Amino acid sequence: MLKITSKQLEVTAPIRERIESRFDKLSRHDVQLINPHVIITEEKPGFKIEASVGIPNGELFAQAKHDNLYAAITAMGQKLEKQLNRLTHKPEAQRFASIAHPEDAVNVEDDYEEEDAA
Repeated sequence: MLKITSKQLEVTAPIRERIESRFDKLSRHDVQLINPHVIITEEKPGFKIEASVGIPNGELFAQAKHDNLYAAITAMGQKLEKQLNRLTHKPEAQRFASIAHPEDAVNVEDDYEEEDAA
């Protein structure tokens, strides 16, 4: 259940729908979203929106500021999606990096032989 909090602003149906649609994009990653919470603050000039979402292996947090509330929601959603992509694909990236660049691997035996020769 998505929780949306705002003190200065009434959360209307279109605002809720826009936020929910951003979170729907996150749920496509097959990762459980735990206690998603969005806080909307009206600041002069513009809006600040913050979101925190727990996931099984950590937590996502993003904030965005913009004159247009809907643009701020979109920016916040993109930041969350980028973080989630990074977390979900991190193991693949590490595995790929070690396979793709074996020359970067340190050969410990070479270092010892040089010390013995000195």
